[in-house]
Amino acid sequence: MWSEKLNNRQLDGGMTGDVCYRICTIDSQNKLVGIVSITIFNLSTLKVFDVDNNYVLGRLSSIVDELSLSDNYLTSSTPELSFLSSMSNCKYLKKLDISRNPLDGFLPRVVGNFSQSLEFIWMSDCNISGGISEEIGNLTDLISIDLGGNKLNGSISITLGKLQKLQFLSFRGNELEGSIPNVLCHLAVLFQLDLRGNKLSGSIPTCFGNLTALRNLHLDSNELTSIPSILWNLKDILYLDFWSNLFVGPLPSKIGNLKVLTRIDFSRNNLLGDIPTTIQGLKSLQFLSLGHNRLQGSIPNSFDDLVSLESLDLSNNNLSEIIPLSLEKLLYLNILLIVVVILALKFGLISRCQKRATKLPNVSNMQPQASRRRFSYQELLRATDGFSANNLIGRGSFGSVYKARLQDGMEFAIKVFHFSCSNEDFRALVLEYTTNGSLEKVLYSSNYILDILQRLNIMIDVTSALEYLHFGYSTPIIHCDLKPHNKLLDDNIVAHLSDFGIAKLLTGEDQSMTQTQTLAIIGYMAP
Repeated sequence: MWSEKLNNRQLDGGMTGDVCYRICTIDSQNKLVGIVSITIFNLSTLKVFDVDNNYVLGRLSSIVDELSLSDNYLTSSTPELSFLSSMSNCKYLKKLDISRNPLDGFLPRVVGNFSQSLEFIWMSDCNISGGISEEIGNLTDLISIDLGGNKLNGSISITLGKLQKLQFLSFRGNELEGSIPNVLCHLAVLFQLDLRGNKLSGSIPTCFGNLTALRNLHLDSNELTSIPSILWNLKDILYLDFWSNLFVGPLPSKIGNLKVLTRIDFSRNNLLGDIPTTIQGLKSLQFLSLGHNRLQGSIPNSFDDLVSLESLDLSNNNLSEIIPLSLEKLLYLNILLIVVVILALKFGLISRCQKRATKLPNVSNMQPQASRRRFSYQELLRATDGFSANNLIGRGSFGSVYKARLQDGMEFAIKVFHFSCSNEDFRALVLEYTTNGSLEKVLYSSNYILDILQRLNIMIDVTSALEYLHFGYSTPIIHCDLKPHNKLLDDNIVAHLSDFGIAKLLTGEDQSMTQTQTLAIIGYMAP
């Protein structure tokens, strides 16, 4: 016997039975389009049929050992997915993968008649509806089940408890209801359980604490209400995703038992009380999210022991405004920068504003310390070729912006206000020209692609600019018009905050005073 691999040959069209006569493997990632001929399945030595990532259409027929037809456009002639019945004769079938096909039917009872040697059944993202067939419990050799991203409803079948060899189980993104059945605790070698994005309610089964092989537990986006204390005995667990549930109460101190935990997400629940100091024992923790709860008290100084931490979110809680300086020791922590700024803005702005002097500053005190170059009207006229439409780069409700090149070669952006009707009334701002334009332009243009690090740095630039406006001068400045259009990007994708036309000054007495002097535009400078 021999194998024929058709992958990456850029074949086009359908597949016919005369492709070969003695094939044991067909492996293709081409541009196959059309119906797979029924004669292809007459190949008596065929063991593996893999046509992933093509445009294969039509109904399936029986083959042997391994069937992989994911990422195609397979459909079924009946909502019962009757083509699956033809596979019940494949007594050596070990792997069935028809994921990401628009099958649009419901899971039939015939799946219980599949080969007893079947180890993998992957049918994710196929628009499969209805309940989970109880007959699936007959497939006792199953190692992996993935039925995620479908429209399954009802409860989780208790017959799954018969699958003693099961290591991976995913029903994520369905419409399952009811409680998590205790029979799942019979799956002694279960490595990953993914039930996120359903409507499951009640408590996590107490017996889950006995699943010592479990490494990844994803129960987020459900309606679960309580966690058994024994769960914190899973000393080898790596991932715990519990966000967006209905958990109430304090975060238990036993969380410190999970020494090898790398990710924990408890955000968007109703957690109360202090953050337990025992969390310092999680030396391998890389991701910690406790945002959108009702936690209180201070951020533990012991957080600096989380030496592997890369991402931390404590936002939208009732935590103290004091941020431990020890967090600076965490070398791998990146996202924390944003979180710290958010916390500083939420708590620091209130406390600092209360301490400021209530005396309204003189206008002379508001003059910027930086020297400003002045330009004559004639200079600007020449630099813009008489404010030519060819140099117009933007127009707003208060003025128009022109690109200008001075005689010394420097490029500037000139904002001319609309009320400038004559040389005597001419008012304009001369600003540094930012070659990449506004953030709005970059975000919504197909010609620009910002990677995650660039986006993160832009967020840091903007929050740093706001911190400067709020705390960098004797009187806080509130921008009042923060939007992507007002954030400009230079050659190095450094964000500059602009357009201070409606900015306000906060004072101790009046709390606000509209700033109409154009000198406030100095805040345009990079932080």
